[in-house]
Amino acid sequence: MTEHTDLIVVGAGIIGLASAFLAREQGQSVRVIDAADRPVGSSIQNFGHACFTAQADVIQPVARVAREGWLRAAQQAGFWAKESGTWLPATSEIELQVLAEFAEHRGDDLVKLLGREEVAAGIGNPGLDALGGAHLPLDVRVDPREAAPAIARYLAADGVEFTWNTQVTGIADGTVATVRGDFHADRVIAAPGYKLLALFPELAERHEVRVCELAMALIERPARIPADLAVLTGTSMARYDGIAAMPSVPELREELARREPGLVDVIANLMMTGTEQGIFVGDSHHYADHTEPFISEDVADLLIDRSTAVLGIDEPRVLQRWKGQYADSAGTNLVLEHPDARTTVAVVTSGIGMTLSFGVADLALRGETISGF
Repeated sequence: MTEHTDLIVVGAGIIGLASAFLAREQGQSVRVIDAADRPVGSSIQNFGHACFTAQADVIQPVARVAREGWLRAAQQAGFWAKESGTWLPATSEIELQVLAEFAEHRGDDLVKLLGREEVAAGIGNPGLDALGGAHLPLDVRVDPREAAPAIARYLAADGVEFTWNTQVTGIADGTVATVRGDFHADRVIAAPGYKLLALFPELAERHEVRVCELAMALIERPARIPADLAVLTGTSMARYDGIAAMPSVPELREELARREPGLVDVIANLMMTGTEQGIFVGDSHHYADHTEPFISEDVADLLIDRSTAVLGIDEPRVLQRWKGQYADSAGTNLVLEHPDARTTVAVVTSGIGMTLSFGVADLALRGETISGF
């Protein structure tokens, strides 16, 4: 093993892998250290939805860098990525109004307002119960179970040294202490996700970082529904910062509380994405310092019932269920800090780590941060 590298990346999740990918593009020598033997955490547990357009105005430049990075990585590492965009059916007048405001705010090249028939055709449900909707053409779909492992394999073949099955116990001044001894680099990027609580507890406490748990499922995909499907709903409009900033969103939240109290109670972001293997449906949100393994059947059934109603699936066949986990903070969407001159900590704390990964990695490598996010 090389004793010293230009960069050590702690964490083989998507932000860590994106950091290694961009560093290799710059010609740097890189080591990635991870406690598991492959990517197994938040980066494979999600929807695989790179949802750039719905994010806050302030983060849009970072989102554009992230999109370019995703497309380059897909081409070079050879994993499935589709520029298929996102469909947003509007099932009420207020949802339609929010989408109209968002289209006016962002412009027709980023938010295309559509009639019911166009949205129904895009989703693959001719009987869709909607008044109209929108399409966000710049959003990208990947398979979360394929993308991170493919990037890791590509980087290993490109000369990145992976030190798997190795617990990191400390990071300071270019030295990474592990259960296998110390590793040294000119710079270290730590991308530990919710394990920030163990690795940098004071930083985690200052930003009130916690774990978000979400109930998810994979259901069988009928042939009429496209494999590159991505659907957001009214709960998503009220959640993603870019859309949620629109003036009619408070009224939308009131309507959702009346119309879908069950979804509101479990802090649902009702959305669906497709792959060749099926359709990912979810998700609910529960916040805690430490997680439990249990999934409420009532919550899981509620999410599946509401998702399949949008997709027109009368008898869904559930292939898998799981509890996703990611780092969350009520106070910030992004922890991007420098505990010392040679260490950068990069953790997305709002469930959009897949979306922003390459953009956040770019910020980390350039030693920059972003305020107001």
